[in-house]
Amino acid sequence: MLPSDTALVLFSGGQDSTTCLAWALARYERVETIGFDYGQRHAIELTVRPTLLEKIRAQYPQWAHKLGEDHMIDLSLIGKISDTALTSNVEIAMQANGLPNTFVPGRNLLFMTVAATVAYRRGLTVLVGGMCETDFSGYPDCRDDTMKALQVALNLGMATRLKVETPLMWLDKKQTWELAHSLGGAGLVDLIRTDTHTCYLGERGALHAWGYGCGSCPACALRARGYEQFVALG
Repeated sequence: MLPSDTALVLFSGGQDSTTCLAWALARYERVETIGFDYGQRHAIELTVRPTLLEKIRAQYPQWAHKLGEDHMIDLSLIGKISDTALTSNVEIAMQANGLPNTFVPGRNLLFMTVAATVAYRRGLTVLVGGMCETDFSGYPDCRDDTMKALQVALNLGMATRLKVETPLMWLDKKQTWELAHSLGGAGLVDLIRTDTHTCYLGERGALHAWGYGCGSCPACALRARGYEQFVALG
């Protein structure tokens, strides 16, 4: 642990960002969170965030004093300029460019830029995001090269020394469940399973073994397969 390092975690209320939050709390002395309302179809994720934060404080007293302010940012302009399956009520499908229509162009670039601005104002030195290019849908703004280039651009443009950390970059979903278990034991795994939201369609009716969701969208399929592989290891 580097006591001088303080972190801002991009926290959506999903499995990946909750795992990243636990990862940051295990490493840094002060951790704040940031979420974005961008007109997402699965806006239920914004509803579960406050409860998740409170449960983490209650279940992990060793982290409670580290977990600081939560910032919610209105980025509804993304929904207004996008035509995607995450911002409109359309069927999830592949596009002619080889990307699924769940890809929201510029979303992660804007998220990280706004997060860097908040970190600058708050005196935080590390940005933590759940981007991953192992289990993902080919989104170009989730790639390691993108995040490394963005770190350079942000620091040049703001005359800062911010570090961008992506602890899930090379992990598949099974390994993400394993990381959560290593950080917070069975309690954190169960919290992620029952209290986070990852389903693209915002479905929260049925609780599956792996959590809530429609069970058929790409996000649910990845999560379910990863959980099955995690459980199979015993």
